[in-house]
Amino acid sequence: MDQILYWNNVALESDRMAHTVVHHAERGVRGTVGSSRALAITHLAMHDAYFGIVPAAHGTYLTTPPTAPPGASAEAAVAVAAHTTLTALYPAQTARLDAALQQAGLRGPGTGTGTGSAHGLAVGHAVLSARAADPGLDGVGYRPSLEPLKHRADPANPDQGYYAPHYGAHSRCFAATTRHTLDAPPKQTDPAYERALREVRGKGIATELSGALPPGLSPRTPEETLIGTFWGYDAAKKIGTPPRLYNLIVRAVAAARRSGIASNARLFALVNAAMADAAILAWDDKYRHNLWRPVLGIREHDPSMGPKGLAAQGWDTLCDPFWLPLGAAHTNEPGIPNATPPFPAYPSGHAALGAAALQITRRHCGIGTDGPDSLTDGLAFVSDELDGAGLDRYGIRRPRHTRTFPGGLWQMIEENARSRVFLGVHWSFDAFAVDADGRMDLSQNIGGVRLGLDIAGDLWANGLRAAAAAGPRLP
Repeated sequence: MDQILYWNNVALESDRMAHTVVHHAERGVRGTVGSSRALAITHLAMHDAYFGIVPAAHGTYLTTPPTAPPGASAEAAVAVAAHTTLTALYPAQTARLDAALQQAGLRGPGTGTGTGSAHGLAVGHAVLSARAADPGLDGVGYRPSLEPLKHRADPANPDQGYYAPHYGAHSRCFAATTRHTLDAPPKQTDPAYERALREVRGKGIATELSGALPPGLSPRTPEETLIGTFWGYDAAKKIGTPPRLYNLIVRAVAAARRSGIASNARLFALVNAAMADAAILAWDDKYRHNLWRPVLGIREHDPSMGPKGLAAQGWDTLCDPFWLPLGAAHTNEPGIPNATPPFPAYPSGHAALGAAALQITRRHCGIGTDGPDSLTDGLAFVSDELDGAGLDRYGIRRPRHTRTFPGGLWQMIEENARSRVFLGVHWSFDAFAVDADGRMDLSQNIGGVRLGLDIAGDLWANGLRAAAAAGPRLP
């Protein structure tokens, strides 16, 4: 048994369960930010537990990790490091995690209560201690702006609150050596903004309102609805968060390549550290730019609209005061309408974390250039959002859909980022800038894909070293 893959699966189930049975003690691991942090801690602990016993040229994450005693089992150390971190992060799931440790198949010298277990325990506590000062996800003290273009709560869900407004700016990175940041999104007077508004107003509209689209706007196709749903994972019941989905994709690639435990220890530590840093830096930019979501941007596009509206001087026909998005789905919770996520639009977290995770996987697998790759050849993917079991908001079981990606992980990076426009929860530039033909333009420092690629490049060039990680932007 590959203990890295085994405990990665246990950790992903922990994320799924934390979004299915909600416990007060597990609030800090909920949502994209919380889950990415938890998965990074767990996989960095497994990384150091393994490479503290089986040395490698890249070294360990911690500068001075606990010293492994002679004869320690690397497999036992990995298992206990994972168990130690997961039970601290998901205390309500301790019984399930205890059972997972008993079923881990550990055999031989240094297992059980032996030296390998002691080393894993020490490493787990050391990594937890290294991140003990991380800020929380609550919005205490945060006050939204009433100015045009600034993020406020979804008018269809005015009590949704504000998720992790202080986390990004006040968190030090896990491994990124630079606090990568993006240029400001296009201004309302910029043609790129108008193009994005026209696109999402047509492609992202709620299905029941689509008949009211004016001429000249392209409606969403059934395949685009499918794509938006496939990549959802909006902290949904029985499904969890985007970091869980991206880990599932990486698992499929690793299994197809028949990677060994050492390769997997390094790969999954890189992937999850990259996502944790993408969450930190994306959320820093989100609340720094504080851009409104399309649900406000379309309804309040005319200067007469909104809390700071001015006396009407004609009418801007791009404004629709009654527009609503298709929205992010509350899968498996019939009767609860779709929603807009409770944090600013720019940049897209889906785009940033997906690009960071899949790009670092491409680099680990030897793909040194950007563009289509062959890493998904022969693989088919089923999203938990479209697995033939999940229920939509009407209580109807969604069909099962198997999806292939001939362009490899690079195609996934782009499709995942574009998918959010089809739900009406993001502007296209939240994902990336586009050229005159609407193609992804990564030459501009715009959007979550650009941010995620930069983070992956940083980690690939500089490795996983806690001491080299960039500090918080704000004290």
